[in-house]
Amino acid sequence: MASAKLYSMEGSEVGAAELPDAVFGVEPNPQLLREVVLALRNAQRQGNAETKTRKEVRGGGRKPYRQKGTGNARHGSTREPQMRGGGVVFGPHKRSYRQQVPVKAKRKALCCALSERVRQDQLVVLESLGYSEPKTKSMAKLNEQLSPNGKRTLYVTAAPESAVILSARNLPRVHVQTATDLNALDILNAARVVVAKDAVDALQERLA
Repeated sequence: MASAKLYSMEGSEVGAAELPDAVFGVEPNPQLLREVVLALRNAQRQGNAETKTRKEVRGGGRKPYRQKGTGNARHGSTREPQMRGGGVVFGPHKRSYRQQVPVKAKRKALCCALSERVRQDQLVVLESLGYSEPKTKSMAKLNEQLSPNGKRTLYVTAAPESAVILSARNLPRVHVQTATDLNALDILNAARVVVAKDAVDALQERLA
């Protein structure tokens, strides 16, 4: 089985945690990971850019000036693309960038990303992660122990923990995610991944 360093809530290393190979010991698949991450990033795009075509521009019901005798080119409407304030040719319109990706592919990509973090020794396991009330100072101290270089750190919990989320909300480069909502893009965006011990079981139940 794969293994990772095990830390206590005080930030001290207390041993090693065994991880299931079905989730944390998967062979790398860069092509699959690239396709899934690209789809996840496209799903974040809003696609709200919008321009008006000739038929959508208001006005233009009559010729701007007579056909002959002005010395100008002939125009039949102010809505024409070459006129100031006219319609736009081949402009952007509202669209969805979402791509259909099979659920199995998303799960496989997440396993590949987690396994790669384990192989690079960038994933650690925390005995427990929970506060009775928000404690930003304690969370900051813990993060300094687990991520001394101040790089982007991802904390994975088994269930939504409001106290943990509020504790990490004001800390720079610290993100909290649940095992249910975790995806491959979250893993790749973080330089350090900290998984709660109960979240390992939740990930195994979801992905294995």
